[in-house]
Amino acid sequence: MATFYASKTGEVSAREKEHSALVRELAGECMTLLENDGTLPLAGAGKVAVYGNGVRHTVKGGTGSGDVNTRTVVTIEQGLKEAGFEILTGKWLDEYDKVLADAQAAYQAELAKKAEELHVPIFAVMFSEVFAQPDVPVITEKEDTDTAIYVLSRNSGEGADRYNRACDYLLGENELADIAYLAEHYEKTVLILNIANLVDTTELKKIKGLNAILIAGQAGNATGNIVADVVLGKSIPSGKLTDTWAASYEDYPSSKNFSHNNGDTNDEYYRDGIYVGYRYFDTFNVTPNYCFGYGKGYTDFETEVRDVEADAKNVTVTASVKNIGDAFAGKEVVQVYYSAPDGTIEKPYQELGGFGKSDLLSPGESQTITISFPTRSMASYDEKKAAWVLEAGTYYIRVGNSSRTTKVAAALNLKETVVTVQGKNLFPADDAPQELSKAGVTPYSYEGEAEEKAAAKQIDICSKCIKTETVVYSETPEAFPAYEGEKLTAADVKSGKATLKDLVSQLTVEEMAAVCNGTADGLGQEGFIGSSSDMAPGAAGDTTSILLEDRGIYNTILADGPAGLRLIPHFVVDADGKMVSSGNPLEDAFNKNEIEVPEGGTEYFQYCTAIPVAALLAQSWNMDLIRKCGDIVGKEMEEFHISVWLAPGMNIHRNPLCGRNFEYYSEDPLVAGMCAAADTRGIQSHAGIGTSIKHFAANNQEDNRMYVNEHISERAMREIYLKGFEIAVKTAQPMTIMSSYNLVNGVHTANSHDLLTAAARDEWGFAGYVMTDWGTSEDMSGLFAYKYNLKYGHSTSRECVLAGNDLQMPGQQGNRQEIVASVADGTLPIGQLQTCAYRILNVVLQSLAYDDCKPYGDQFELEEAVTVTKA
Repeated sequence: MATFYASKTGEVSAREKEHSALVRELAGECMTLLENDGTLPLAGAGKVAVYGNGVRHTVKGGTGSGDVNTRTVVTIEQGLKEAGFEILTGKWLDEYDKVLADAQAAYQAELAKKAEELHVPIFAVMFSEVFAQPDVPVITEKEDTDTAIYVLSRNSGEGADRYNRACDYLLGENELADIAYLAEHYEKTVLILNIANLVDTTELKKIKGLNAILIAGQAGNATGNIVADVVLGKSIPSGKLTDTWAASYEDYPSSKNFSHNNGDTNDEYYRDGIYVGYRYFDTFNVTPNYCFGYGKGYTDFETEVRDVEADAKNVTVTASVKNIGDAFAGKEVVQVYYSAPDGTIEKPYQELGGFGKSDLLSPGESQTITISFPTRSMASYDEKKAAWVLEAGTYYIRVGNSSRTTKVAAALNLKETVVTVQGKNLFPADDAPQELSKAGVTPYSYEGEAEEKAAAKQIDICSKCIKTETVVYSETPEAFPAYEGEKLTAADVKSGKATLKDLVSQLTVEEMAAVCNGTADGLGQEGFIGSSSDMAPGAAGDTTSILLEDRGIYNTILADGPAGLRLIPHFVVDADGKMVSSGNPLEDAFNKNEIEVPEGGTEYFQYCTAIPVAALLAQSWNMDLIRKCGDIVGKEMEEFHISVWLAPGMNIHRNPLCGRNFEYYSEDPLVAGMCAAADTRGIQSHAGIGTSIKHFAANNQEDNRMYVNEHISERAMREIYLKGFEIAVKTAQPMTIMSSYNLVNGVHTANSHDLLTAAARDEWGFAGYVMTDWGTSEDMSGLFAYKYNLKYGHSTSRECVLAGNDLQMPGQQGNRQEIVASVADGTLPIGQLQTCAYRILNVVLQSLAYDDCKPYGDQFELEEAVTVTKA
């Protein structure tokens, strides 16, 4: 009989109250003001006209496995009412409720029809046929108030990309007309963006009388309360953009060929190369609506660079920040960029090197912030040398509070080119994209830039003082020496009587095949949707318990994120300990089915906290805040006995139409890596639990995500799409890594030894285990790719093991059989299988399944990507 760790009472727990209050306290800081003429914060609560699709239908987070099942969601309507506002627009909101209900009913009917025609479950159709939000009713009359708030919501999620069309990336015709009407007829008009992915703002910027635009994002189950706090100034927004908001979608260099835009979802050519986000807009002098790093607040700041120091080890910038407003407190972000010299490799105009955020400063208050980052982090990847190099020349250090406000603060002079890391090329092109080049392009500049460069502090960097690190790549593992003694147990390993290798050497091939697979057998298709745990219903899966009885090796539970724990909030177990199903958890997004409790049965409850989505957390630029949110999730993992959180997601925001961008942090790899590391440190401060950074790597497209081939240059792969993962590994040592579905240059990432072993382990020193995404080594085309004309096949179990992809999830009999057969026919060396099993069990024995577990990260000497001190 399974052991359940859920609560047997449905009452709101003290933990729920505490965590909800903490999220409410933290999340307001993440919100970003795009525009504000002083209208926000409002002087007080009163009569207000509130419109928009997000007033009653507030989105707390995106769809798919990234959704968190919470007890309640506070809508913006509820939050404003609880704050004392009188909402005058009930009639309009009722009208939109009917519009939405009709659209959802038609959508459900279409889903059922298509599922029946294709002979697939409804949830499979839901992944590909995404609900299209209807346009809103037209506003025709003014209410008796001078204040109007419009709430624009957008949702997206796993399995499908967005579209550059109305009511998606673009605003709907009625949405624009309604906002313009409000701006014309009300003295104060505030637009709240309840989104976690970009929308077009060009038409909005044309509307006169639109006083404030607030990116509220998707802040979790207390979103409505948090928005009300920010609107009234009880919480101070100090977010900064972690993406570039273009004036036109076509301004993004990947726009023409992204995903379905060119009709080809089989092959994605990364012609933008290293020029992603602000790296492109600054280098090619394309003016955005809102630049990377931008964000207003309720006050203004003055930043003054006090000093810049640099040597062969570190670059250090000291700046003072002063609140020069006279009414409100606030926080400021000091952003440090570097401009590397063009040598044999062309470079972007500037790249983020480090950043630091001030404390909450009252009017007139100041603070000194010192930001330091490793000098070698300014290196570029040279494909011809297969090495990271600092090319000779002048490195300009720039300081500002956004990518378009930087000023030159110092010039670092390197006389000779230095190889910082000598490795080897790992990602040979199968069909190389023709990449962008800045040759002949005049980059962004500003008045006085040339004078700043001439007057900048000159610092010479000793070339010979920078030592070259040479990577030693691992060989195919040899078979473990056989341990001939008695049957070993977990207790023997923990006591030091024997080593874990000794124990693994005793395992049969069949046992190791089970260790290297999850336990989804018998669950059918539900096992592939992140709901295949026997011990925590709704969790994504478990490791095997096959070694529990005779070796004392427990199974562990893995649960989805990244905005909290995704578990079934309420389930029933019959008298025999068997769970009474409430249906498919994804399909239940529309249908909330009540569960009858059979005679002798028991009700269980697993209510978790929805924290802000990753895209919103990143806008805080506050690593301590993100660590605290990780700590919230870590405490709930302990409560429900979850060992591995399948998060954080940290793919790059290459294009704003990626359906899963809400789960990821930024267009910039430094921001992504530091946020993931902060989240991981918060989680792994708890004993026996850890994260799984994902999706490794280049998972930047949701359409045909399991079978798309991403064609990327070696340099772009390393500098943009792997750099964040490298930072997270070196500075936080996540317990696990999850490989992605896609191919890179013709090789499935799940089957890529160069990615999973040579890069992650040999180059970066990753110490945990790698797992597949769910169903990677199964043929899932009938479920999730029925609408695509597939060009590439799926990955294989044998090649997963060969690549160092240790754990295949959710785990099916066919996966185990393929492994056993491959060892038998000699195509899979036994030493490789033993090594995969060893890495999994090494983590399992450190998990909270054991009373002696400790915080996983304590055993490592971690690096720092950026060091910040305040005085």
